Amino acid sequence: MNLFKNKYRIKSARLAEWDYSNPWWYYVTINTKDHKDFLGKVRNGKVIVNRLGRIAENCWKEIPNHYPASELDYFVVMPNHIIHGIIIINSGVETGHPSGLGLAEADAPSLQRQTRSLSNIIGSFKSGVTKSVHNLGYTKFGWQPRFYDRIIRNEKELYNIRKYIEQNPLNWELEREQPENIFE
Repeated sequence: MNLFKNKYRIKSARLAEWDYSNPWWYYVTINTKDHKDFLGKVRNGKVIVNRLGRIAENCWKEIPNHYPASELDYFVVMPNHIIHGIIIINSGVETGHPSGLGLAEADAPSLQRQTRSLSNIIGSFKSGVTKSVHNLGYTKFGWQPRFYDRIIRNEKELYNIRKYIEQNPLNWELEREQPENIFE
């Protein structure tokens, strides 16, 4: 562990030599704080999102409207991790958007971002969801401080990740019982 501002901090899992604003395909997982089931439940292999899960899903779907150089591929909202999802960053100029992801202007937090880096996209998403959820009175809601990402290297890997995303609700019970399968 490294020391940062007199606090121990886990070394970043990001590739030091990689620019995360590069046009590429990225697989991400974003967990809720302490892996709490804030976003819904799974019944018979199907995800049933609740009010908070719908907010998170809508904000996720809005990402390309706020980051025009981005696209979304497969994703799934799970009870304790909003997304196993694929974000595609294309080449192009990114200017950001002043309103929150997927929210009415009056309810939107200010999320002006100037770059299309993966961290900025995820940070804006997490901020927009958190502000919306807290405004509804769910003040205990939160995210893990980081997110898991993987640079998708080839078609085979893309196929396997898509398959994993599709099957994640079916494997919910298995995954919950094996914490090493839950990405931090």
